[in-house]
Amino acid sequence: MGTVLLSVAAVVAVSVLVTALVRAGRREARAERVRLAAEARRRARRSLDEVWAMDDRRFEEYVAELCRRDGCTGVRRVGGAGDLGADVTGNLPDGRRVVVQCKRYARHRAVGSRDLQTFNGTARAEHHADVPVFVASCVFTRPAREFAARHGLVLIDVNLLGFWNSGTPLTSFLDLDIGRSGTHRRLRPDRD
Repeated sequence: MGTVLLSVAAVVAVSVLVTALVRAGRREARAERVRLAAEARRRARRSLDEVWAMDDRRFEEYVAELCRRDGCTGVRRVGGAGDLGADVTGNLPDGRRVVVQCKRYARHRAVGSRDLQTFNGTARAEHHADVPVFVASCVFTRPAREFAARHGLVLIDVNLLGFWNSGTPLTSFLDLDIGRSGTHRRLRPDRD
């Protein structure tokens, strides 16, 4: 009888110890995920600080570099006076023609629907875009997002730009529901 009680006590003690170790491991794993996510946000913020410091031409070159990185071919920066709303052109890896409009605005600004209406009027008609993409270093207003959703424009705002910069491929953004995703809330100018 004493041996049975001793065995039961040993099993209970081992069970309690294993349970405690498993819980501690889960807590450590959870804390590590939180730490890694915070570090990723800090890295993205630092890289976006560099974006906000770029001039317009450098921002267009930066977007062209991201397109090339993601397997786009024939990528050219064509922005400048008389560009008719195309700053970067090329072909996606599947062959579709992509035309990109770039707006490097201060973080506290927002792109409105008027800019998108202008781009929409030229992207397909003038530049023969299969996939019109509008990239901004800020957010888009709610009316701009709604316009883009109705007209099949791809929007990459400051939040998605951080993901794109961190390695998410351009093709991952092509099927997002712009009308329901993202935010139209502007960042504060002094936000760190």
